[in-house]
Amino acid sequence: MNWIATHPWAYPALETLHLVGVALLVGNLVLFEIRVWGLQAALPLRPLARLSLGLALAGFALAATSGGVMLASQWVELQANRALWLKAVLVIAAGANAAAFHLRGGLDKLDRVARWQTALSMGLWLLVVACGRFIAYV
Repeated sequence: MNWIATHPWAYPALETLHLVGVALLVGNLVLFEIRVWGLQAALPLRPLARLSLGLALAGFALAATSGGVMLASQWVELQANRALWLKAVLVIAAGANAAAFHLRGGLDKLDRVARWQTALSMGLWLLVVACGRFIAYV
């Protein structure tokens, strides 16, 4: 990972890719969750879910890949960073919540539990974003 330290544009480019990935992830989850909460009910759920969740997964893949490369390039400096570890735990919790949503058939039920799970999802991802910003400062 020495190339990141020696090229002045490498780290800013990775940060940009990371932010684009986060924007795709969170933005598309908001779109999907708004529909689950009952707003814009005229939009068919399944096609919207295929589009928004597919883009959210692509955003996650981009954010995880770029974030992993940035982390690897500064592992010695970051391994004791509490915000980084909290971010990792929150990402795992968000993934477990998403898996639970789909395993219980949340797309078919759209009940109170589904709404609660999507609200939890948004809260977790917003905390992930906040922790990502705090990594540079703690």
